[in-house]
Amino acid sequence: MKFYANFKMNHTRDSTSKYIELLNKELKDTNSGDIFVFPPATALQKGEDKVVIGAQNGYFGKNGAFTGEIGLEQLKEFNIDTILIGHSERREIFGESQEFVAKKFDYYKKENFNIIYCIGEPLEVREQGVEALFEYLYSQFEGIDTTYKNLTVAYEPIWAIGTGVSATTADIELVHNRLKERFNVELLYGGSVKIDTIEDIAKIDSVDGVLVGSASLKADEFAKLIKKGLGA
Repeated sequence: MKFYANFKMNHTRDSTSKYIELLNKELKDTNSGDIFVFPPATALQKGEDKVVIGAQNGYFGKNGAFTGEIGLEQLKEFNIDTILIGHSERREIFGESQEFVAKKFDYYKKENFNIIYCIGEPLEVREQGVEALFEYLYSQFEGIDTTYKNLTVAYEPIWAIGTGVSATTADIELVHNRLKERFNVELLYGGSVKIDTIEDIAKIDSVDGVLVGSASLKADEFAKLIKKGLGA
């Protein structure tokens, strides 16, 4: 079971450093393997002990005239080789098209990054039924090399992100089982993963890990969630 913390637009460089220190302390006697933390770009730093630092976003280029973006040169300064691509907030809020997302994927694939590729559906698609759901989800793999050796897919139903409403275990099993049948990849679940839902989520055979948002923002609480998930 793997655990990924997405800070989104939260934490500073200083608070992230303290977070990593505390998380390592909380997990020092826990056989947890690597824990992945995605801080905002201004808080990027080198990971230590159990914590691997990843990037929430990256442009498909080393450097250049791309105001406000972060590229390979900046990520390499911190030895970062793990990145989130395709998160619904990048798609929905910042208008990243499937073509744009696929360009990012192709660039960081060529750089041998570990790519956490996010997919998920809005509530109106979910309400249209199972076939519409999977047609929508499969469309998010257009231009994506699903055989890439360093690919992990994160399924995050958009209607469950930040709402406090997690998908049911039946909802998660339905999607994860179908994706496992079609693609040979590790699968994470994300979407209001909390300390009171992690045990049930961790027991699902087709769930290889979780991508956690707000419940990961406090190191001690995230540590509790990890320990509870490992004990499921």
